[in-house]
Amino acid sequence: MASTNNVTELIITGLFQDPEVQRACFVLFLPVYLATVVGNGLIIVTVSVSKSLRSPMYFFLGYLSLVEICYSSTVVPKFITDLLTKVKPISLKGCLTQIFFFHFFWVTEILLLVVMAYDHYVAICKPLHYMNIMSRQVCHMLVAGSWLWGFIHSIIQVLITIPLPFCGRNVIDHYFCDLQPLFKLTCTDTFVEGVTVLANSGLIALCSFLILVSSYIIILFSLRNRSAEGRCKALSTCASHITVVILFFGPAIFLYMRPSSTFTVDKLVAVFYTVITPMLNPIIYTLRNAEVKITMRKLWARRNLGME
Repeated sequence: MASTNNVTELIITGLFQDPEVQRACFVLFLPVYLATVVGNGLIIVTVSVSKSLRSPMYFFLGYLSLVEICYSSTVVPKFITDLLTKVKPISLKGCLTQIFFFHFFWVTEILLLVVMAYDHYVAICKPLHYMNIMSRQVCHMLVAGSWLWGFIHSIIQVLITIPLPFCGRNVIDHYFCDLQPLFKLTCTDTFVEGVTVLANSGLIALCSFLILVSSYIIILFSLRNRSAEGRCKALSTCASHITVVILFFGPAIFLYMRPSSTFTVDKLVAVFYTVITPMLNPIIYTLRNAEVKITMRKLWARRNLGME
């Protein structure tokens, strides 16, 4: 860290200040986090052990669920425990570590959603060449590329932040460490750094969103000449993914594509994409996917027979 730093510990203000409201939030968000871990973990186990779920779509779904658990776990466990304490400290190094992993898994998830959209595009628009295009090797490369670009993005964000001097205020107005609230604590002008990290995140999110929208526009055009049954089947396959994309990008666009407003509004929106959305994704995918539901029932029945 820079030699001018004399701040080694930060205090997080949290979501709310009222102790009663904090305890109510603890009762609400603890089951949500447990449901996130159990739901996504169940999808990972189902995809891993089932021989009927070997297609690239389920391969990507398993990795998406893994990223959801990691992404949520960078923020939610500390957020939940902080709800039971009056003072919410975190070291500066711990704060930077949280920022690194939060952005790492955030961008990895964005890129996995793009990869899944590409998989749907190939499956619907090039069905005869699907297995050749989406070979096992290609699938592994696409997943590895998502993780790699997430890592590169996150490294850039943290390397921009590390040299900044923190020599005065140490209260971060959020319920977890993020770049913009942290920049407000520095004792230097961070306009250039703020624009850089915003452009880094914004370009990835915007380009990914445009690719996603374009892919589904192409898919919709390609379905014009299909039978009604074929259209329904194809749209049903895409519906879960589109829903997850909207839930993921909606709050992000609200936060990053507008001038900064009150942190209270930002924090409430952030709760949605850090706490709620990771729980909803496994529900969305299982409720709309008959094959996953059938496989889960079979695995559950097999487990019960084994216990007997």
